[in-house]
Amino acid sequence: MSLAWKKSAIAMVAAGVLVGSMAACSSERDSATESTEGGSAEDTFVGIAMPTKSLPRWNRDGAHLEGLLEEAGYETSLQYADNKVDQQVTQLENMINQGADFLVVAPIDDTALAPTLQQAADAGVTVIAYDRLLLGTPNVDYYATFDNYRVGTMQGEFIVEALDLESGAGPFNLEPFAGSPDDNNAKFFFAGAWDVLSEYVDNGQLVVPSGKQPASNDDWTSIGIQGWVSDTAQAEMENRLNSFYADGAKVDVVLSPNDSLALGIAQALAGAGYAPGADYPVLTGQDADEANVLNMIDGKQSMSVWKDTRMLGDQVATMIQQILDGETVEVNDEETYDNGEKVVPTYLLDPQVITPDNVEVLVDSEFYTADELGL
Repeated sequence: MSLAWKKSAIAMVAAGVLVGSMAACSSERDSATESTEGGSAEDTFVGIAMPTKSLPRWNRDGAHLEGLLEEAGYETSLQYADNKVDQQVTQLENMINQGADFLVVAPIDDTALAPTLQQAADAGVTVIAYDRLLLGTPNVDYYATFDNYRVGTMQGEFIVEALDLESGAGPFNLEPFAGSPDDNNAKFFFAGAWDVLSEYVDNGQLVVPSGKQPASNDDWTSIGIQGWVSDTAQAEMENRLNSFYADGAKVDVVLSPNDSLALGIAQALAGAGYAPGADYPVLTGQDADEANVLNMIDGKQSMSVWKDTRMLGDQVATMIQQILDGETVEVNDEETYDNGEKVVPTYLLDPQVITPDNVEVLVDSEFYTADELGL
């Protein structure tokens, strides 16, 4: 991160200014947030629970938020749980026992933390769900994320445009994938994409030779890849290619909800003899991970939906500062994110499509250096 970006972000936190330009509405606070009002950053302990270090984005997310808070004077503890639920539970319990005032939680399993979050509520801890919603508990105060349904629609719209489906082109062979069944965001990603693509499946412009198209949005878990694991996606794609394309048929497009899956799918395509060029399948993704941006530049991936997670960290830090200052926490969605126990006040940020034609955006924003991308 550049010094200029860091100074700017810290200033925004200190001032309690919202990052982003979307219109916001206010949210009422509950007793948990009220218990953290009126303190100072130096006397405030923020626990940050991230799911894993195995995906590049979580390393960036955790480091950015931790650095932002520490430079603003907060005491922090950043923990990664290696995608193990029990480990994340233990980490959160330790933070509560250490006197955390705030917990920022990106869950591994969004339904598994209710008992732990009850402990947090009993201790007067304010809980902010980070990018992944915490389900089945009343003990989550706020949620900060990107517009996850929009991420999916961007992927679907890209496919429509790339294949010229609106003009009646086709048929094309499609293989759809979905994200981890234990991640609430995955259903929004898939629903956004499928709401765009399903009409073309229904009219025959998109054909799924494997038969692995969900009957409806609600059936997305049938093609979900547990844990967002690249190797699992690669094995699944290899199985589809071997089972349904052995007669010489070609895949024209693969709906991948994120970059981790896209990496595995690209490996499977390479193993089956697909090479970059005019006949290479359209392949979607999300997160603009470095390896995937390099794949885009090399013609092995068509697009990625970039969520500038620095903005997400900035927004969470702003929420914490607003609560500490006794201000109204500003959100812009108080209707969509029902976790089964409550509608969680949410701040949504806008994602952006990245293609080989505009990867310079990532350099201009200092998300990557030109050297990292070979530019």
